[in-house]
Amino acid sequence: MAFPPLGPTRPHTTPLFQSAVYDVPDLDALDRVMNGEEPGFFYARDAHPNARNLASQLALLEKGTWGFVTASGMAAISASLLAYVSGGDRILASNRLYGRTNRLMKTELARFGVTASFVDCNDLISLEVALQTPTKALIVETISNPLLRVVDLPALIEVCHRHGAKVIVDNTFATPVLCRPLEMGADMVMESLTKIISGHGDVTLGLLAGNDAATGESLVQLISTWGFSANPFDCWMCERGLGSLPLRMNASTQNAKELAEWFDASGLVKQVHYPNRPSHPDFALAGRLFPNGAGHMLCIELGGGREAVNCFMRAVPEITFSPSLGDLHTTISHPDTTSHRYDSTEEKLAQGITPGLIRVSVGIEPQEHLRNLFEKGLRLAGSC
Repeated sequence: MAFPPLGPTRPHTTPLFQSAVYDVPDLDALDRVMNGEEPGFFYARDAHPNARNLASQLALLEKGTWGFVTASGMAAISASLLAYVSGGDRILASNRLYGRTNRLMKTELARFGVTASFVDCNDLISLEVALQTPTKALIVETISNPLLRVVDLPALIEVCHRHGAKVIVDNTFATPVLCRPLEMGADMVMESLTKIISGHGDVTLGLLAGNDAATGESLVQLISTWGFSANPFDCWMCERGLGSLPLRMNASTQNAKELAEWFDASGLVKQVHYPNRPSHPDFALAGRLFPNGAGHMLCIELGGGREAVNCFMRAVPEITFSPSLGDLHTTISHPDTTSHRYDSTEEKLAQGITPGLIRVSVGIEPQEHLRNLFEKGLRLAGSC
C-alpha cells in the first residue's frame, strides 16, 4: 500500500493506527522486530503505536520506567495479580476495595488455587499480623472506593517489603496529579483510564506502570496471551485528555473541596465523606499525602435511605446517574446497587455502605450551579 508523502511536514497530533496487523518485507525483518533489535510492530494484540505512545506518556507521569495500557481497569488489576501469583500462593487485599476487585479475588482467582485474605490497611498492626503468613502481594487503593479512606502508603509499603510482599496500588481516585505511589516505593501502580485520566466518558482502558525490568518483560507476554490488550481507537482518544489532565483534576478537586464544605454547612445531608474535611478519619494523613488536594470524589449520606436517593435522582436529572466517574460533568452513583452490588449486606455495612449513600464525582461546572442543583435535589429528598 502506498502512503502520501509527508515531505518535511509531520502530523501535529498523533495519528490513529487502526490496523490489526503490520506488513513486514521478509523473515529477517520480522526476527529483528520480534527480538527487539529494531522498532516495529507485527500484530496489534502484542503491540501497536497508539498503545505504546499512550503508555510511554503515562509511565512518565507515574515516574515509572515502563507502562502498559490494557483493555480496562479490571484487565489491569487482573494482569497485575497474574504477574505475581501462581496456584497455591496467597495475596492480601485491603478490606475497602472496589466491588469487582473483591469479586476477582474471592471468586475468580480462588478457582485457580490463589488464596485471598482481607485486612484493614489503615491498621498497620493488623497488617503486620496478616503478613506473618507468607504473602506474594498486597493490593490497596490510594483513596478507597467509595468511602475515600486514605492509607499511609510509605509506611504500608515499608511493612510489606520487610515481609517480602509486593505492593500493587490502585491510584484511580488520586491519579498521578495528586499522588505517585511508585515514588513511595510501590512495586506496581494501576489506573483505570476510563475515569478522570481520559476524562470524557468515552473510552474503556486501564494502565499498569512500574520500574522493575523483569516484571515489565513478563507483562508483555501476559497481556497479549490473556487478551488484555487495548484497542488503538480508545488509546488515541485517551491521549487527547492527557494534556488537560492537571487542569481538569485541579479544577474538579477545588470544586469537590468547596462542595464538601457547603454540604457540611447546609444541614441537608446526614454525613459528608471527604478526606479534606476535619470530620474525616484520615484528615491529617490526607493533608500530608495530598498537599494539592484530596481529589474530585466525595460521598454524602441521606437519612431517608434508598427512597431518598430515588427522590433526589428524579428531582435533578441534570446530575446524571453514572456507574463511572471523572467526567467533565458532575455525576452520581449508588454504591449499594452498583459498584458493591454483589457484596453481602454484612460486608457493605462493615465498610459503611448504606442504601442512603451517594457517591459524587465532581466535575468542572461553576460552583454556584452545582450548589443550586444539589440544594434543589436534597430538599426534595428530605421531604420524601
